[in-house]
Amino acid sequence: MLYPLKFFPIYKSKIWGGNKVKEFFGKDFSPLPNCGESWEISGVEDNISIVSNGFLKNNNLSEIIDIYMDELIGLKVFEQFGPEFPLLIKFIDANDILSIQVHPDDELAKKRHHAFGKTEMWYIIDSLNNAEIITGFNKKIDKNIYLKYFNEKKLIDILNIEKVKPGDALFIPAGRVHSIGKGIFLAEIQQTSDITYRIYDWQRKDENGNEREMHTDLAVDAIDYEFYENYKTKYNPVINSTAKIIDCKYFTTNIILFDDEIYKDYFEIDSFVIFICISGNFRLYYDHDNFENVKAGETILLPAEIKNVKLVPFDKVKLLEIYIK
Repeated sequence: MLYPLKFFPIYKSKIWGGNKVKEFFGKDFSPLPNCGESWEISGVEDNISIVSNGFLKNNNLSEIIDIYMDELIGLKVFEQFGPEFPLLIKFIDANDILSIQVHPDDELAKKRHHAFGKTEMWYIIDSLNNAEIITGFNKKIDKNIYLKYFNEKKLIDILNIEKVKPGDALFIPAGRVHSIGKGIFLAEIQQTSDITYRIYDWQRKDENGNEREMHTDLAVDAIDYEFYENYKTKYNPVINSTAKIIDCKYFTTNIILFDDEIYKDYFEIDSFVIFICISGNFRLYYDHDNFENVKAGETILLPAEIKNVKLVPFDKVKLLEIYIK
């Protein structure tokens, strides 16, 4: 029988990165400078996660899916995605503001890149006071209006800017222009895709004095120009209970706050389940008396064949729960 799987993080140096994955969670990315991202579970080509625990240690995620298929990820998930794991889980540390960017949807990504699009969500773990995120537009526009502001170097005038604090959640569907502001540390759940169209990068230069590549023409046809009333996601966490944050066709994300035992029954979910431990420590019991200890900063993959688990906290725990309906 399979068991809850942990993975070695994949660290990414970014021009805007910092060291919060070490400060918050004790992850050691040395000697990597400017660690902007820690990929916790990845099926992205050339960045396949490797198991760090149990008898499958040192096997990569694709190899395990090839062997266990629906036992690991669920029958419907396997039928849709095959051996490619459908979600990418990251921690992102924005020590400086990220580029303004957009991701294509499935249709455009398939046409241009033979890949899936990129819909994602963010859960804010920590932020500076008055930290900001760019998400969408502050009024309804169209392509021509967008290009007018872009060419006049006034793009920021039509972008929606949100103040954020720890605990905030934002849904970023494919097509929504966005950027993570300085001083924000977050968890990101997204489709398995690494396709990003960079629109503007604040005239930033790398150590060689070069500006990063822009994708202006590609972005224009990927952007959703609509205006939306609410860009933050409202949710209501309840202690020792499960509360829904995001529910879309690509993933469902819930939050579980608990300081007492929690029992979870996944018989109606034909999917793997991912737990991201934001704070606290707990013991995950499965198959009667078997268990894995989980601490803050760890991400663990529960195979689809495991239908009943018990979560036993050592202190107050904040946990994100992710699966595909």
